[in-house]
Amino acid sequence: MQRARCYLLGERAVVLELEPPISLESQRRIWGLAQRIAPHPDVREAIPGMNNLTVLLTQPQHTALDAIERLQRWWEESESALPEARQITIPVIYGGAAGPDLARVAEHTGMTPRQVVECHAGANYVVYFLGFQPGFPYLGGLPKALATPRRAEPRLQVPAGSVGIGGGQTGIYPLASPGGWQLIGHTAVALFTPQAASPTLLRPGDNLRFVPQKEGIC
Repeated sequence: MQRARCYLLGERAVVLELEPPISLESQRRIWGLAQRIAPHPDVREAIPGMNNLTVLLTQPQHTALDAIERLQRWWEESESALPEARQITIPVIYGGAAGPDLARVAEHTGMTPRQVVECHAGANYVVYFLGFQPGFPYLGGLPKALATPRRAEPRLQVPAGSVGIGGGQTGIYPLASPGGWQLIGHTAVALFTPQAASPTLLRPGDNLRFVPQKEGIC
């Protein structure tokens, strides 16, 4: 079992944070713990993150310090949760105007652009959690060979649907925003539809594959 530390976050929340490395098994245990404590009367919301869990408290002035001790104990007693795993495919146009950093990733990894595309699209991914933007998926499963540092200077505007690599992770921008990930492709699939009953396309535990549609590479 990975060791965890718990601490206060501001005046209204406590955080359980695991020691590295990140693993699917530890993430499943975080999902399980979030499900277990969500109905507790002292818990306003349980928010899974990557290797961590943030718990917003209903009465922080009375329960914060006790919550740290209880959260630590609950983690030691927790079990994995296996959400209903849907298989999602995301069509992607790689390279060219859709993926302006593909050549940079290829240079960093020692691959050709086509090899980067094949490696990225050939992997199986799992949605660990959603964050940064509504519906932005942090995915586990990026091949180590594709790990590429974020841009030294973030872009002021990343188009919605951009598929990028940031360090050892890959993800999709649901909305246009500033961002520093290396952009290798673009999808027309909407990941966030605020007026829908289920606004986010993806949810934790989903399996995901990228499917090349057209490659703007040499």
